[in-house]
Amino acid sequence: MITTRAVVISAPAEFALRDVVLSEPAAGDVTVETLFTSVSAGTERMLLAGRMPHPMLQFPVVPGYETVGRVAAVGPAANPALLGQLVYVGGARCYTDVNPAWGGQAARLHADGARVVPLGDLPAEQGVLLALGATALHGVNLLDAALAGLAGKRVLTLGQGPVGQFAARIAQQRGAWVAASDRTHARLALAKADLLVDATTEDLAARVGEPVHAIIEATGSMAALAAALPLLANDGVVLLLGYYDTIALPYMPLFLKQARLLTAREWAAGDPARVRDLLASGALDAAALLTHRAPLADLAAAYATALEDPTCLKLVIDWR
Repeated sequence: MITTRAVVISAPAEFALRDVVLSEPAAGDVTVETLFTSVSAGTERMLLAGRMPHPMLQFPVVPGYETVGRVAAVGPAANPALLGQLVYVGGARCYTDVNPAWGGQAARLHADGARVVPLGDLPAEQGVLLALGATALHGVNLLDAALAGLAGKRVLTLGQGPVGQFAARIAQQRGAWVAASDRTHARLALAKADLLVDATTEDLAARVGEPVHAIIEATGSMAALAAALPLLANDGVVLLLGYYDTIALPYMPLFLKQARLLTAREWAAGDPARVRDLLASGALDAAALLTHRAPLADLAAAYATALEDPTCLKLVIDWR
């Protein structure tokens, strides 16, 4: 029986680092020794609150889908060139005694060699950004298609957490005029947009002025989106990039604008590698989004910072 150390959420509001049993790797798997992970504030907050929908909410569970590590072994059907490479791992289902719903917060794990993303020239720490960057890229791609191109369009991004930061940057790269709104000054200070709006002190409608062709909702708040709907142009599009217990919006503004609602299901195949290339080339500048770091020994403090500190965009946990 082979064990590894992993973060285990055993019940609502209860988590700890403990030993878990690794399953046998499949022929196409690679074994990865973890260097860095990050806390997914949205997913792990919902897990710790006991609110994640079934079947993911089955305790005890190993969270995490933002893992960077070095390939220590490759299975007989895996690409042998992966051996020794730094890779991003978007989760792992390789445990026998706990629910491996995400499974990335572990010291050693097995993952499908065809699904890991070699980091190449990308600095290892930045690899933890690939999941949320890919989520934003997928959403903006859907929006781009819905509007028949973003060039020359006006886009309002609500929320400048990591997904909102990436979405605003990508939309601007596609030629859109982008306004970004948030309630936290530190997040706005890192944002890349044509207009920045502090939602705590400024009137959003007055600052944005003319209607927008699209609203990218990345706060997770239906109230924030409802307040912004009057800014949407006729035939406009709302892209939902947060995660919501329910969708509760006033229907009249949607009806009058003949608005379309888009939902984005994480990322499409190849999106993490595309984000890696954008980051590595400098086309996307996101290194500043890694705002906090903590050693594994400070796990409790790391989670408190990641989940409670509004200035924390991405916290990197160092497993070395």
